[in-house]
Amino acid sequence: MPVNLTIHSNIHDYDVFFEDSPDFIQHLAIQPNSCYIVDENVWTIYQETLLSVLPKIETIILPINEDRKNLATVQELYDQLVERPAKRNMNIISIGGGILQDITGFAASTIYRGVNWIFVPTTLLAQADSCIGSKTSLNYHKYKNLIGTFYPPANIHIFTQFLQSQSDSDFSSGFGEVIKLHLMGGRDLFSNLVELSQSVINREPRVLHKIVQQSLNVKLSYMSGDEFDTGRRNLLNYGHDFGHALESTSSFAIPHGQAVIFGMLAANIIARKRGLLSSDLEKTIANKLLIPNWVSKPTINALGKNEMIDAMKKDKKRTGNNLALIMMNDTFEFTRVNDLFPDEAASALAELQIMLN
Repeated sequence: MPVNLTIHSNIHDYDVFFEDSPDFIQHLAIQPNSCYIVDENVWTIYQETLLSVLPKIETIILPINEDRKNLATVQELYDQLVERPAKRNMNIISIGGGILQDITGFAASTIYRGVNWIFVPTTLLAQADSCIGSKTSLNYHKYKNLIGTFYPPANIHIFTQFLQSQSDSDFSSGFGEVIKLHLMGGRDLFSNLVELSQSVINREPRVLHKIVQQSLNVKLSYMSGDEFDTGRRNLLNYGHDFGHALESTSSFAIPHGQAVIFGMLAANIIARKRGLLSSDLEKTIANKLLIPNWVSKPTINALGKNEMIDAMKKDKKRTGNNLALIMMNDTFEFTRVNDLFPDEAASALAELQIMLN
């Protein structure tokens, strides 16, 4: 039987269903007043199999990439949705990864001041991380996740079998967020992931199911009591301070989870230099999980340290004159600082260039 989570929200509570068979898709296919929005990449793979039961006339196939995560794509959806007879009683069911989640979640939260929304995540990143938390995020020009809303789906259905067809690069991106959450879960969870990492890479079904559940439980522990990201939940942005800057300066050529791996490596260098993280633990984390799963190969020189620091200055979570950063310590506790000097960031990037090249 599937193990379910009920997540409490100030907007509305929602449930996560861990599905052990694809039968749930048949049930979704007969929901009244429904519009099905499917990632084009997912549709290409599953249109004749798992998704063949969806009513074609009610299905929108949406081309998806990072460049499409913006208001223009949301407007494309609005144009199609307003033509449908269902209005406030519309039921949007989206099937795809985190980018589709952001686009359809934003559309669902804003059209007719909000309609019912169900999400079926099909990527490791979406299943293990982004599917919960209520956030929708859109890029604005070159700025990452500058626009968004808080709007949880009514239900989330996780079927890890979808991960078997995910591309290696996208799977590696999702693994970056899994590593982050297992680090944030403490030493034992980190050690457990080190032992399971090869099984994750081999996509063993039992292990995928386990690490997705563990990741969501860790994220939920940081979200509890801070749904709108004003306190402890902000620590979930560990690895994202440098990571978002890398995404922006590479014009989003670096997948999100890979950028997070980069960001964790940089944050750990600074934590070590500030005396928070021992050199031994920093090297263990880097050598056991982060560097072996770093598959992107840009050089820091090619991307530009100054450009990355400029991007960090535009981080929407920045509150002081200097840069913001989330770091861990030797007891796997996390803290946010707002006094990271640009020279410190540049020094860490220079050291990281040597480490990764």
